[in-house]
Amino acid sequence: MINFGGRKSPFLEGLGIVLRTHTCGELRIGDVGKEVTVSGWVDSRRDHGGLIFIDLRDRYGITQIVIEPDQAAAFEIAQTLRSEFVIGATGKVSPRGEGLENPKHATGKIEVEAAKIELFNKSKVPPFEPGSSTLPNEELRLKYRYIDLRRPQLQKAMILRHKMTKAVRDYFDQQEFLEIETPMLGKSTPEGARDYLVPSRVHPGQFYALPQSPQLYKQLLMMAGFDRYMQIARCFRDEDLRADRQPEFTQIDVEMAFVEQEDILRTIDGLMAHLFKEIRGEELPLPLTRLTHRESLERFGNDKPDLRFGMELQDLGEIVKDSTFGVFKDTIASGGRVRGLCAKAAADKYSRKGIDELTEFVKIYGAKGLAFFKMKDGKLESSITKFFTDDQLNEIISKFGAENGDLILCVADSSKVTSAALAALRNRLGKELNLYKPTDMKVAWVLEFPLFGWNEEEQKWDAEHHPFCDPVKEDLPYLKTDPGRVRAQSYDLVCNGYEAASGSVRIHNPEVQQQVFDFIGVTPEVAQDRFGFLLEALAHGAPPHAGIALGLDRWVMMFLGNDNIREVIAFPKTQKAADQMTGAPSDVDTKQLRDLHIKTDMPKP
Repeated sequence: MINFGGRKSPFLEGLGIVLRTHTCGELRIGDVGKEVTVSGWVDSRRDHGGLIFIDLRDRYGITQIVIEPDQAAAFEIAQTLRSEFVIGATGKVSPRGEGLENPKHATGKIEVEAAKIELFNKSKVPPFEPGSSTLPNEELRLKYRYIDLRRPQLQKAMILRHKMTKAVRDYFDQQEFLEIETPMLGKSTPEGARDYLVPSRVHPGQFYALPQSPQLYKQLLMMAGFDRYMQIARCFRDEDLRADRQPEFTQIDVEMAFVEQEDILRTIDGLMAHLFKEIRGEELPLPLTRLTHRESLERFGNDKPDLRFGMELQDLGEIVKDSTFGVFKDTIASGGRVRGLCAKAAADKYSRKGIDELTEFVKIYGAKGLAFFKMKDGKLESSITKFFTDDQLNEIISKFGAENGDLILCVADSSKVTSAALAALRNRLGKELNLYKPTDMKVAWVLEFPLFGWNEEEQKWDAEHHPFCDPVKEDLPYLKTDPGRVRAQSYDLVCNGYEAASGSVRIHNPEVQQQVFDFIGVTPEVAQDRFGFLLEALAHGAPPHAGIALGLDRWVMMFLGNDNIREVIAFPKTQKAADQMTGAPSDVDTKQLRDLHIKTDMPKP
């Protein structure tokens, strides 16, 4: 289990500190009789007819303070205390009476009999109680984030984030990596998401860009001879947000020289084993599971499968192509596919209304409908069974390994649509049917991504990951004849349905780099303008190199069993990239704009 504090506090020992001799999570039955001083926030106050009890809270835990009337000065102050007042309490540690112990707290067997109370600061009535089990809406919590951060759940998240960051640095230090900082102000090299731009006062009309990642700089470090680099790097992307994305985020950035793909995979396998051991106290079996991109799409419908449960997709094309069910038959005849999944013991959990809701859900992903069968008394039941022979129905049962009480759901459409719709449906059913615990974690590699992806809107090929991925050498002949067949030496680490890391072997040959640029429409002139410094560096002796970046925020989120990345960042932005607490983004003084040679042309609200 994860240790979130409450241990002895050597930083307080021998310092002569009078405001605090112990934390609020530290005192135990062995401390009875000691004179102590604890400080923190009033979590709750209870007046029990002559005795006042205070639950005093800091990030380490809660200690109960009892104030008796014969301690007149302390009692007078205690009568005025309210939630979130900041106080110090000095007194003797005593055991609680029989039957009065509180097993919810590590300090639950003791209390401090206060002889002195010092009021450090009062608090306005807080907009919500940090210790309450019921929380207000997220917008209010983000506005008062400094109060929200007093909640034990958020403090645990920050503690785990610290522990994980330290464990990462320790691991890479043991592997002889160097942590080297890269610039925050760099050149705009649009490769995917929009850049955040920073105007230059010294160079009027010109802009820096905040880094989407340290990608180009870490490649330059390889060319500079630093063969093992890592960095806990801040990154910025101006893109539409969702629960697991933020405009500014932190990644564990890694690059290695004189290596092949296997070296990266083994290194990150070791990192995962180290983190699971240090953070969860678990032994992670190595090597991690490996799937090809094609295999992942076939079995799970996407390239970031949640492996905490089964329910794999099955192709029914060969079974149903000769059926009389027009939807299936016509889809197969036109080059489409019929695929489905089997939800174990779910037949009675989804009424016709429930299946109608699932049908509307898959339509979001392009599916035209959802066919279903329920297994009962050894047979499939559905309004469409009349279109299939007994042999075909039995083959469907066999294909899914269906048993009584199971629910089979099928989509007929293009390969792309069946993948997207069934992948989303699988994830929804996994959650609704409680097929896993939120704290379960399953990590795997997805390998052999395509080098290019077809851009339907612009009718051209784009780099699937980024334009610096080295192609699989035996696939280079397909560059001119069948570009969709060219695989990249790229790899993603996936966990619980999330892309948790992404990387590749980099192109280190300038000619191959220009070939890739040419194919995706980056002319030599544009390449020189955007990436000239990299191309120049490649021409001055570039070693074979490869790297990867892991999303630190996302890993903390998954280790906590959470599904909202804002819950693991101290001061996050909303889904509209706004800071509710400070009011950023905001207007700036006209003089600031004048100094930057900027004029705004925005309509007044």
